[in-house]
Amino acid sequence: MNIVARGRAFVESLRHLAQRRDWEWRQCPVCGSGRVHRHGSYTRHPWTLEGRIARAVQRYECQDCGATYSETFADLAPGRWYTRRVQRYAIDGWLHLGSSLRRVAEWVRSVVGKQERWQIWCSLSPPMAEAERCHLGHSTVGRWLNEAGMRAEGQVKGSYTGIASSGQMGADGLWVRLRGGTVRVLLMLRDSVTGLLWPPVVAAGEEAAAVWEMLFARACQAGLVLQDLRAVGSDGAQGLLSYLRHSLPHIYQQRCVFHIWRNLGGEMARQVARAAEGLMGEEADRVRERVRAELTALVHQVLDALSFEKAEEGLAQLKAHPQGMGLWQVLNNRFIELLTHLMEECREVGRVAPEWVWRDFRLRLSRGRNHGYEQRVGRAGLLFTIYRNFTPAQMRRERTRHYRHPGQSALQVAGMTLEGCSYLDALEV
Repeated sequence: MNIVARGRAFVESLRHLAQRRDWEWRQCPVCGSGRVHRHGSYTRHPWTLEGRIARAVQRYECQDCGATYSETFADLAPGRWYTRRVQRYAIDGWLHLGSSLRRVAEWVRSVVGKQERWQIWCSLSPPMAEAERCHLGHSTVGRWLNEAGMRAEGQVKGSYTGIASSGQMGADGLWVRLRGGTVRVLLMLRDSVTGLLWPPVVAAGEEAAAVWEMLFARACQAGLVLQDLRAVGSDGAQGLLSYLRHSLPHIYQQRCVFHIWRNLGGEMARQVARAAEGLMGEEADRVRERVRAELTALVHQVLDALSFEKAEEGLAQLKAHPQGMGLWQVLNNRFIELLTHLMEECREVGRVAPEWVWRDFRLRLSRGRNHGYEQRVGRAGLLFTIYRNFTPAQMRRERTRHYRHPGQSALQVAGMTLEGCSYLDALEV
C-alpha cells in the first residue's frame, strides 16, 4: 500500500468510526459477543479549535468475557487532551508556515483558548480567566511532530510503490546544528521531472560513499527501482561520485553549474591578475575587465552549449586563449559530467543541485536545534518531504520565477489522484 492509498484508508476508517451506530458498539471487541450492557460513563474535556468542550463517553461491559471498553471518536484519539483538528492545525502550522515550535504553540493557544494574540485580533473580546486558559507548550507540538515522524518511519517501505519515476534525479544535503554543537547533514533525493522527494537520511558527513548508499537503499525500500535510474545531478560531493562509480556504474552524474562557476573563480582571478602584470592604473583595469569578459564568454560557450560539438568548439577556443589553459583543464576533465543533460536519455536531469528545495526548511527558527538529536531531525525531514510531495505549486507566476506545473503537486505530476487525501491523512494524524 503506497502513501496515497494509506491516506485514503485512514480517512475511510475515520469516516466509518464517525458513522458507527449505538448497536454497533454493543459487540465486544475481545470475544465478539453481542451480550453487552452499558456500564456507566465518564466525561472528557478536550480542547477543540472552538475552545474547550465537555464530551460524555459511554462505557460497556461484556456479559460473556467480562471485558469493559469505551466508545471512541473520530476527532478525538484515546488519551488526548486535544482533538485531531488541533493537532493537524499545529503540525500544518510548522510545516506549511515554516514557523518555530514556540511560535506555532503560541498561535494555536491564541486560536484555541481565545487568549494572547487573540486579544490583539479581537480587541473587544473579554480576556479569559486563568482557569480557562489553554496551556499548550512547544514541547507538546514537538512531540506531535515526532510521533507523526515515527509513524512515517515505520511506513517507509513501499510508500511510493507504483508511482512513476523519471529515472533522472537530483541529490543534495542540508547541514543542521543540533544541541551540544553536534553537526549533521540531511541527505535527500529528488526526481528532476516530477519533483517527488524520496525519504531522506541523516549522516555525520557526505564525503563517504556509505552514507549515499544508505540514501539510495532507503529510496529503494520506498519503491525506487535503481535499475531505472539514468542520471543524478549534484554538487561535487566525492562520496556520491564514488558510490555511483562502484555500485551504479550505469548512472551518469551531472555536475551543478553553479558550483562549477564557484570552483572556477579562483583560477579565473589568477589568470586575470597574470594578464595585467606590469601594468598600472586604468590600463591594468581595462586589461583585467577585457580578459575576464573573454574568459567568462568562453566558459559560457562550453557550459551552455546546445550540443557536444558546440561544447568541443568552445573548449578548443578556451585552450587557445593565452589565459585559458587552467580553465580548459578543469572543464576538459569534467566534460561528460558537465554536459550529461545533452544526452538524449538524460535531457530532463537538472543542471543545478536541488538545494533550493530545503529553502522552506531553512526558514524555521528551530533549524534542527529544537529537535535535539539526529533521530528527530531525520523524522522532521521525512515529514517535510511528505508535505512537499502532497502540496501543489502555486498557480500564479512571480517576477523572477515560475513553476513548471502550477497548481499540481509532485504526486499529481507523477500521475496520482489526491482527491480526498492530504499529507496529514497519509501521516495518520
